[in-house]
Amino acid sequence: MARAMFEYTITVLQKVSFNSDLFCKEVEKALSRLLPYERDELTIWLRQFTANKPELYSCMTLIN
Repeated sequence: MARAMFEYTITVLQKVSFNSDLFCKEVEKALSRLLPYERDELTIWLRQFTANKPELYSCMTLIN
């Protein structure tokens, strides 16, 4: 079940990445719902996903 939630989170984040406000809101929700080791995985994924999307850099402050 937990893995499904992580994969669902990734799917949602990819779909809302067109809007930085929505993306940040979904990152916040994900950080509150995921397990600690999944948060670490999400951090890694976010760094890779936002590497070439400067409009989403503001959301990276949420993971620190």
